[in-house]
Amino acid sequence: MATEEYFDIPILDLGEALQNPGVAGQKVVGALESVGFMGIVNIPDFDVEKLRQCCQWFFSQPWEVKSSLMKKEFNSNNQNVYRGYFPVLENSASRKEGFEIAADVQSDDPEVIRGNWFYEKSIWPPENGDFKFKKTMIDSYSRLHQIAMDILKLASIGLGFKYNAFEDLFKNKPCSTFRLLHYPPWDGNPPANALIEDNKVVTTPVHTDSCFLTLLATFQYHGLEVLTPEGKWLPVRPNTKGLVMNVGDLFSKMVGGRFVATQHRVLDIGIDRFSVPFFLEPRFDADISVNILKGPSHELSRDVVQYGPWVLKRMEDKGFFEFKNLPKF
Repeated sequence: MATEEYFDIPILDLGEALQNPGVAGQKVVGALESVGFMGIVNIPDFDVEKLRQCCQWFFSQPWEVKSSLMKKEFNSNNQNVYRGYFPVLENSASRKEGFEIAADVQSDDPEVIRGNWFYEKSIWPPENGDFKFKKTMIDSYSRLHQIAMDILKLASIGLGFKYNAFEDLFKNKPCSTFRLLHYPPWDGNPPANALIEDNKVVTTPVHTDSCFLTLLATFQYHGLEVLTPEGKWLPVRPNTKGLVMNVGDLFSKMVGGRFVATQHRVLDIGIDRFSVPFFLEPRFDADISVNILKGPSHELSRDVVQYGPWVLKRMEDKGFFEFKNLPKF
């Protein structure tokens, strides 16, 4: 039997990197500008098992609970439009259900008052004391945010800038999304739009992430494939103890394309698959027109572009089903 070929992405020992950021920064930059993906291991104060427990607990909840948390697009009786639960849609090539939260802001914040649903409060299922779901999710969000900022500090140093070159984008009300995902295997015949080459079937079609960067807990599950620089689709090995990181469209944009937002997809592996992505996003009104590599002279001549309207257009263009028919505000 032939041995399966994998795409071996660079691996960063984060504990060691934080002790030697100069060398590590160069490694991070090399990974982000060549393949746009990187494995993260030896992460201080991080336990991927907690994320697995969150998946197991949430997706075992009865349908009545999930229905009460559904976005309004999927349950017209509910008021939440951006955060919460989305179900598996039949005949969609994107075969997954998910639950997502964010960091809440104060209810009297001007963005909340004007109806900006990027800052919609997270909603939560009831708990019976068997597992501290809400606390674990909130704590994990905070830790993943800090891990993402650590990686950005290393990237800044590797680019020859101060360690906090990207920091301002994420101060005060970032729009980051923390999501639990369950990919059920296809039953019977999948729709034609899920069929790809070599008799493979997708549960998430080809895409790039719109955000700044993504941190992904893959657990032991295979299924993630990336398009290599040579134009070949290859699987990424699961990172059972750590995370997989990839560059988003926005990060690539703000360094003039030097960092690569690599196309990727998820395949049906014949069993239930779970993963947990954290999508790092700036605050809604962050100016993303800056090209970090060009410096102050570039800033004098540019037009301001806010993150919120920019990413809304990206979501519309990409047609992600979980973000369809979002209301205007």
